[in-house]
Amino acid sequence: MALPEPIDPLFCPTETVLGLIGGKWKGMILWCLCRKTMRFNALQRMIPSISQRMLTKQLRELEDHGIIKRTVYAQVPPKVEYSLSAHGEALKPILDRLEDWARNYLLQRREEEQSPE
Repeated sequence: MALPEPIDPLFCPTETVLGLIGGKWKGMILWCLCRKTMRFNALQRMIPSISQRMLTKQLRELEDHGIIKRTVYAQVPPKVEYSLSAHGEALKPILDRLEDWARNYLLQRREEEQSPE
């Protein structure tokens, strides 16, 4: 029986998606933007432990990957809103399923820790 060929991480779909949306803050940012369009300060209030610099960096990366869109309104003071792009909208059902999985996982882990052995 032949061994399977090693997986090239450059062509692994799972690695691709985790590279695009993985990390400490991107999941939380996407969770917020899946619910509604938000301005920078509103996102920062929803994720108080993220620094302004890191939020800016993460938003730029998500925008560069085409997952979110940044809309600038020509007014004084300037108004900028962040929302999901078409690619981001396509991720919503997947993110919802991940959320369901995570809730079930956490509930099961809690039950396992509380049950006497």
